[in-house]
Amino acid sequence: MTQQIRRVAIIGGNRIPFARSNSTYSYASNQDMLTAALNGLINRYDLQGKKIGEVVAGSVIKHSRDFNLARECTLSTALSPMTPATDIQQACGTGLQACMQVANKIALGHIDCGIAGGSDTTSDAPIGVSEGLRKILLDVNRAKTTGQRLKLLSKIRPRHLAPLTPRNGEPRTNMSMGEHTEITVKEWGITREEQDEIAFNSHKNLLAAYDRGFFDDLVTPFQGLEKDNLAREPNLDKMASLKPAFDKKSGKGTLTAANSSALTDGASCVLLASEEWAKENNLPVRAYLSFYETAAVDFVGKDAEGLLMAPAYAVSSMLDRAGLTLQDFDFYEIHEAFAGVVASTLKAWEDETFCKEKLGRDGAMGSIDRSKLNVNGSSIATGHPFAATGGRLVSSLAKMLEEKGSGRGLISICAAGGQGVVAILEAK
Repeated sequence: MTQQIRRVAIIGGNRIPFARSNSTYSYASNQDMLTAALNGLINRYDLQGKKIGEVVAGSVIKHSRDFNLARECTLSTALSPMTPATDIQQACGTGLQACMQVANKIALGHIDCGIAGGSDTTSDAPIGVSEGLRKILLDVNRAKTTGQRLKLLSKIRPRHLAPLTPRNGEPRTNMSMGEHTEITVKEWGITREEQDEIAFNSHKNLLAAYDRGFFDDLVTPFQGLEKDNLAREPNLDKMASLKPAFDKKSGKGTLTAANSSALTDGASCVLLASEEWAKENNLPVRAYLSFYETAAVDFVGKDAEGLLMAPAYAVSSMLDRAGLTLQDFDFYEIHEAFAGVVASTLKAWEDETFCKEKLGRDGAMGSIDRSKLNVNGSSIATGHPFAATGGRLVSSLAKMLEEKGSGRGLISICAAGGQGVVAILEAK
């Protein structure tokens, strides 16, 4: 028995405006935000009461109450309560990985449609207790008498009461992603000016996209916010005046608050389907998700690679499978965790030695047309709610391809743990 692989259509997406951490969404939970993004998508495509094949979504930073996040959010929407849901997490690649999981099931005929999404908040990050207090409380829970409990509670000291907040860093190196990226940009010779220019273009392109109404059918207001509140008129002189954010001691740091993505709250989702389901429901197809790949690098060992350089490897492998070159794209959506990551990745693809020795290619992959890079802004301007970034990129790129009416686009996302998640979208 043979099984036909079906094309995976992207019907469209939705997100709430992204907000700087501890601003507009200070008291919004992951469930609040993801539910709002899902309901916006449901309303846009008249999915009320429909049983969807599956909702796959996740978040990177979440409370224990969010252990069944995707299902709880689904039950809070207008979808049929018979719609199953699955949680997923792959750091900053979560949203795109969710799209890939839904796409695989559609391609194999397991489901006809599905929603992929992600939500993250650093405003509502879980605050833990110290290890010492945790052990005492566990012993109290196991104690059998009131006397035993009181004796154990008497061991609590002021030092035990200091809260533990999540840290955006790598457990194996005890370094933040910014500190890792400072090493990478120095290795690749990326200047402060190159990074500031990428950040400048990110803000300029995002504001222009809002002005021309590009996001009118991609973003639904939430808690009074109608567009990303990190977006601002860029000024290269002001950018150049900022002090380094990560390498402060050496005086040689080039990463700043202006050329790095900020801690952000937000949620996004994408509706994917088979072509048949789209026709049956009178929904036009914006684009197709055709190829995708994940990769990881060793960022700790003797031959350590830059923490956020895995997309360079993933794209190389994916292009080989697709029979394409790096220049065969009309749009490049490269996630701006830091402008330095974008610049380093592009430089790696241009470097013959790297491409031969690390990627196993015959020569350099070459340069891209920078005018096709992040043409509607990216994570530095929009913000980067970790699990929500993938949905934002897929939704925006699908619309760009629909507007053009032809061609293809490349998505590249770096992720914690030395990982990369990448994909190709094609016009219908």
